[in-house]
Amino acid sequence: MSDTIRTWRHIQERYNLIGSKCTTCGKLFFPPRVICPDCRRKGNIENFQFSGKGKIHSFSIVRTPTSDFKKIAPYAVAIIDLDEGAKLTSQLVDCDVEALEIGDPVEMVFRKIREDGDDGVISYGYKFKVNK
Repeated sequence: MSDTIRTWRHIQERYNLIGSKCTTCGKLFFPPRVICPDCRRKGNIENFQFSGKGKIHSFSIVRTPTSDFKKIAPYAVAIIDLDEGAKLTSQLVDCDVEALEIGDPVEMVFRKIREDGDDGVISYGYKFKVNK
């Protein structure tokens, strides 16, 4: 499957923060799961739309990136505790990486991820920005 076709097939996931919820035990997951790891076969999984708000659980500052990311270095990558309870990893944008602190409030934003192939198809996705 070409990258362009894959991009269009996964557009729902790229532009929404959709995870899953087990309606049996109430646990939330991101990325989505097919089976609840606690309830197993007794669980009933449904899609869940996260608000995109949360707090920094942990973070790292990348000062020596690969060649693809040299233009944006230094940049931060964080584990985000979403308000609803799930955790995810994301790049932090529009912030002073030296001023970041664990517990800072964040919200999801959409940004350019990369350009694919010779035709220059731009892929967008979620990242997070700090709301101090």
